[in-house]
Amino acid sequence: MKWPERRARPSGADGGRALRHRFRAGWILGLALLTLAGAEIGVAQETGQQAEPSTAGKPALQLPRFVSLKSNKVNVRKGPSAEQAIVWVFSRAGLPVEIIAESENWRRVRDSEGADGWVFHSLLSGRRTALIAPWEKNKASVPLYAKDSTSSRVIAELEPGVLGSVQECDGEWCKLSIADYSGYVEQARLWGVYRGEEVK
Repeated sequence: MKWPERRARPSGADGGRALRHRFRAGWILGLALLTLAGAEIGVAQETGQQAEPSTAGKPALQLPRFVSLKSNKVNVRKGPSAEQAIVWVFSRAGLPVEIIAESENWRRVRDSEGADGWVFHSLLSGRRTALIAPWEKNKASVPLYAKDSTSSRVIAELEPGVLGSVQECDGEWCKLSIADYSGYVEQARLWGVYRGEEVK
């Protein structure tokens, strides 16, 4: 099963050629940055999901912690600023990422492959999701159980990389919602929740 998580940023940039155009070029660049910031901030309102809260001027939240992507297009930048270069683009809404650092309204996130970069906070959601055993190389399926027990009925066999919404976790089992299915997966088989973590 293949699914695009990231795509490379297209290369190329335009520059001004004459002195009389410098002011206009600077104004256009400033407008573009404001538009970009507005678009990133507006994602929270468009999706209706709870955004990752801003920590500017507030006590920092626990690090590291898991969140999820709010959009099918999330720019990942080299540093915590809209002026920093885009190093890649996430292209899968709901993908879990781990916040490993913060700088005002920016979050340094790491994905399941270990790649990291900076994302504007409003592009992240507090909604918890998880990937089924993305580290599995032999594509061995993971059972979705009807109850939190390996002796219960198996509802479905899940391939590595399948994305589910986390409903709750007790430290050993997580209840997931995946398409039309709802059931339990052993917590150690998921990326997007910590081992032993309780999620209500």
